[in-house]
Amino acid sequence: MESMSSEIKFKKHSLPEEKINKGRVKLTDLVSRLNEEKKREKNSNIALSIAAISAIAVFGIILSI
Repeated sequence: MESMSSEIKFKKHSLPEEKINKGRVKLTDLVSRLNEEKKREKNSNIALSIAAISAIAVFGIILSI
């Protein structure tokens, strides 16, 4: 019997045993994971913005020479 693709994806993402409480996940754990993801996304957006601004500045300097 083949398992569904969502089951395969779920098996790859496991929680530590102390986070699982009889099939339930604590809401505070989910909120903290959401906040961590937001921080990572914000940092990556900042890094991408800095890279874009730097590229534009370097291109501008090269054109002005």
